[in-house]
Amino acid sequence: MMQRRKFMQESILAGASLFTASTLSATSLRKNKESPAAEKPFNLNYGFHDGMFANHAGKNFIDQIKFAHDIGFRSIEDNGMMSRTPELQKEIGNTLARLSMTMGVFVVTSENWHWKTSLSTGKQEWLDRMKKDCKEAVEVAKRCNAKWMTVVPGNFERSLSMEYQTANVIVALRMASEILEPNGLVMVLEPLSDNPDLFLRFSDQTYLICKAVNSPSCKILFDMYHMQRNEGNIIGNINKAWDEIAYFQIGDNPGRKEPTTGEMNYKNIFRHIYDKGYKGILGMEHGNARPGKEGELLLIKAYRESDSFL
Repeated sequence: MMQRRKFMQESILAGASLFTASTLSATSLRKNKESPAAEKPFNLNYGFHDGMFANHAGKNFIDQIKFAHDIGFRSIEDNGMMSRTPELQKEIGNTLARLSMTMGVFVVTSENWHWKTSLSTGKQEWLDRMKKDCKEAVEVAKRCNAKWMTVVPGNFERSLSMEYQTANVIVALRMASEILEPNGLVMVLEPLSDNPDLFLRFSDQTYLICKAVNSPSCKILFDMYHMQRNEGNIIGNINKAWDEIAYFQIGDNPGRKEPTTGEMNYKNIFRHIYDKGYKGILGMEHGNARPGKEGELLLIKAYRESDSFL
């Protein structure tokens, strides 16, 4: 509570140059003593990650979750959830339940192997690792109340044609779906732009694979930062892949920071996603454009502005 009182005072000092009267007002934060939601939730369900509000809430992720709830956020995501202790996984899940918040994606990997040549090879060693990690992910999901988990097939296998690699990935994901589907879990495939060696790069490629796997447990994670870099035409490609998209992630380009810091018109994109009836999470998988508390205030302001499409 002391952290939140301190934030309340500093938000006043930040002044009207950062916020409208309704955003992060001291009065609304004082209401936290009487109401579980001091600030109005956003129109869409944005999920922040560990460290994004650490300057205001401290390094403890649980405190950051409580702080984010107070300012209107209703979800989190945590790529590294599988590396946390079972006790902390449970604590995070229980905290989210008490606050009526939702757990977003975590990455299905215990050894970070998906950045190496992997499922595209068809080799049994990679299938075995995938099976092991999926079984472990089921238990992690139970502890933190998760439904979605990120899967990255890995790098190109240069000795095989694209067709053989695609077939190998489909076989691996069908195997994974057999583990996840009975538990009501969904792996979301993420096409990436980090380096040219990655096998999965485009929305149409991911769409084809999801159709071939043909499971409710295999869908698309449409990371708009990566897709802007790889293919552009964000709204058009969202429309084409819509029936296989189960999760979105956010990041402006260039820079991979919050909306309003780059070339992407996120207010229009968010309006489009909202109008299509999306009720899921949009993960805030980006950095803060400015450091410190000022940067966190500016990030919140950017989301309030970009979310003001109604």
